[in-house]
Amino acid sequence: MRTLLLALFFATTATAQPVVIRAARVIDGRGNVVEDAAVVVDGSRIVRIIPHASALKDVTIDLGDRTIMPGGVDTHVHIGWHFDAKDGRSHDDETDRNETPQETVLYAAENAVRTLEGGITTVQSLGAPVDKPLRDAIARGTLPGPRILTAIEPIFDDKLTPEALRAAVGKLAGEGADVVKVFASESIRSGGGPTMSQEQMDAICGEAKKHNLRVAVHAHGPESVRRAVLAGCTSIEHGALIGQPELDLMAAHGTYFDPNIDLVFRNYFENKSHYLGIGNYTDEGFAQMKLAVPKALHVFQLGLATPRLKIVFGTDAVAGSHGRNFQELEYRVATGGQKAMDAITSATSLAAESLGLGDRVGTIAGGYEADLIAVDGNPLRDITALSHVSFVMKSGRVIRR
Repeated sequence: MRTLLLALFFATTATAQPVVIRAARVIDGRGNVVEDAAVVVDGSRIVRIIPHASALKDVTIDLGDRTIMPGGVDTHVHIGWHFDAKDGRSHDDETDRNETPQETVLYAAENAVRTLEGGITTVQSLGAPVDKPLRDAIARGTLPGPRILTAIEPIFDDKLTPEALRAAVGKLAGEGADVVKVFASESIRSGGGPTMSQEQMDAICGEAKKHNLRVAVHAHGPESVRRAVLAGCTSIEHGALIGQPELDLMAAHGTYFDPNIDLVFRNYFENKSHYLGIGNYTDEGFAQMKLAVPKALHVFQLGLATPRLKIVFGTDAVAGSHGRNFQELEYRVATGGQKAMDAITSATSLAAESLGLGDRVGTIAGGYEADLIAVDGNPLRDITALSHVSFVMKSGRVIRR
């Protein structure tokens, strides 16, 4: 409660005049680093980066030997998933555990605060009805939290006709969805086999384009990924069971790849007792997830070596992992072998681009939203610095200092 109250206080305190924030270095989100630099913020916008900032006399906030970066952009979360206070069991987008709507939205708001304090200033939640009122409240400045884009309600019924699927997309557009989420394959716990046909995927993605909506596709195996890419979807989520041909296909079509290779699995294993017995969260399902971990890592490493493949940052954050989002990025560098700068770019400007926000967030440059974080130390030398977020500003408002 104390953290929430503090966040609410700081969230309502916008900068009234230009603010100069100095640190040992600034990583701009596009692959550049400026040593001994300051970021000038006016209102909710960034004005510029100033090099040689040690000589500046009028520094508003001096962050010392820290690194300023753009706020993280997580392209795949489930902001409402939480553990019930009554029995500790997981409450997800589909499970009704006798919880009131008021309780559900409060849990989601708590998750939003944790996520923001962890350095993530924009998320795509894929998706549940609770996302929409939370998105709108945060956008009004009523509640602290990351900027939210939501699918509102995923499309998963593979028995719907192409006509019915087009109608479902139209309904989501009318309800104010920012993106369409489609389940084109089974869960990894059920084998990850394809569900939607090529005709169904063509109908969904074709209709989404008419409404200027992106399509994020849950797809684990080769056939489901191939169908989604050929249908013109925006991003592939997971892809744990694919190989080089599918990675090459995504690269050729400009499809973004969001692999989710660590945090989602690790969080499930750490919190197994909270999930076991709910739906396909069985002992067999957990065994399937264990088998998927090295496969997902291998696919990610293949992806790093695939020319022109756009790998973005997404965690599939569910109950137990909100606020820990950057742990996924640390794993990609320490275990997956991704270069630290490339990992940071994937979680800032590239992730923002994949969400259609590339001209607004994810970069420290003049005219962009003042979504800034600072981490202790230098993540280019030690990626675990991302676990030590000591300053957060969103749209010019200081959230954590």
